[in-house]
Amino acid sequence: MDTHTPAPVPPPGCPAHASGARVPLHGPEFAADPQAYYAYLRHFGPTAPVELAPGVDATLVTDYATALHLLQDSASFRKDARLWRDFSEGRVPRDSPVVPLLAYRQNCMFSDGGEHLRLRQAITDSMARVDSHRLARSTERISEYLISQFGSRGSADLLGDYAKQLPLFVFNELFGCPAGVGDRVLFGITGMFDGVNAEKATAVLFGAVQELVTLKRSRPGDDVTSWLMQHHANLSDQEMVDQLALLLGAGAEPLRNLLGNTLHRLLTDDRYADGGGLIGEALDDTLWGNPPMSNYAPHYASADMEFAGETVRAGDLMLVSFAAANSGLALTSARTAGNNRSHLAWSAGPHGCPSKEPARHITVTAIEHLLNRLPDVELAVPEDSLTWRPGPFNRALAALPAKFTPVPSSVRGEARSGAAGTAPGAFGDQPGGDGKGERKGRWSQFLSWLTN
Repeated sequence: MDTHTPAPVPPPGCPAHASGARVPLHGPEFAADPQAYYAYLRHFGPTAPVELAPGVDATLVTDYATALHLLQDSASFRKDARLWRDFSEGRVPRDSPVVPLLAYRQNCMFSDGGEHLRLRQAITDSMARVDSHRLARSTERISEYLISQFGSRGSADLLGDYAKQLPLFVFNELFGCPAGVGDRVLFGITGMFDGVNAEKATAVLFGAVQELVTLKRSRPGDDVTSWLMQHHANLSDQEMVDQLALLLGAGAEPLRNLLGNTLHRLLTDDRYADGGGLIGEALDDTLWGNPPMSNYAPHYASADMEFAGETVRAGDLMLVSFAAANSGLALTSARTAGNNRSHLAWSAGPHGCPSKEPARHITVTAIEHLLNRLPDVELAVPEDSLTWRPGPFNRALAALPAKFTPVPSSVRGEARSGAAGTAPGAFGDQPGGDGKGERKGRWSQFLSWLTN
């Protein structure tokens, strides 16, 4: 009997059909069926050659044990993006859509050793001061505002109308953003991650954060921005800007995806669609099967070396596939044994996510409030018609159409939000710099709803 294993076949549309080609993690084919790509990548071994965007090469770790090795070996694999050889030698296009998420900044994500400990501790200590009850109230208030914009229609895109906006609003409130600054923060983060004029969006975000730092230096408040400034790490203005941009961007985008992907699971998985499952269980299932950041954790080899049976050169860009590692045999076995949180969705090692508990808290609170207000919500289109956003890093839906019995706006919503069903600002619009012009941004509209 022939026992030979057939040669692996690249997924349809994959340029790896051509001999020696890197496997692309961008484009609609990858977004439609990433697990088929991960299955193919595993045939290379624990690591595989991939392309993040045209002209941007990387090595992707797909094996759980190998990923842990990389994430925990700070001597061999560094976070300082100035070590990225292809970028420094001009082989990566400066206007590539992935560069804003990989280029060096003075924050804890791109630092090592003592500098990383100093910057990381400032974040950890400041985020620890966020009161969970205050966070829940803020999330519920923002949830109610967003529902007031579409609840009377009986239909909504739960991604664009809800999951995409709620984390940005929560973070704006936590960081004490005034109207005009908050409008530009929302515009900048949305553009960076959606790839819509990412260079302009990045400039808008950093300009807004610089203004926020200047404001809080003169008028500190009871918010994360002020707590960071008061920390004994004594952050410079540039460090403040880069830390805040990291927290706002790296916090809001994955949280948006986690919220959207968990709602998707609740509306499409039979275990939850009938209301019999717990939100926390659906959240854990999502972190396993559809982690919000599927491939990230950029590291750079500190020297030429052998790693996982392959030659790695100093300055090579290495990424971890949380999604592939989570679906490998090692993790599947661990989960079967009852260790339901042994996944890598939050990363691991010294650069693991510092805010996973607040992220869980916001997600569960936001979904609980939505389901309480819209108890009969259901998917409005066939599940197989849903599409996923292309991109190498995120796992996120393009839209999540839903229908439900229309609900009246809250008293505050009726009195303060204007006409029911009016969405708070188009995502592609850049608001006026002071937030007082004719085109109010989404954050300005929310603040008006609260105070008028």
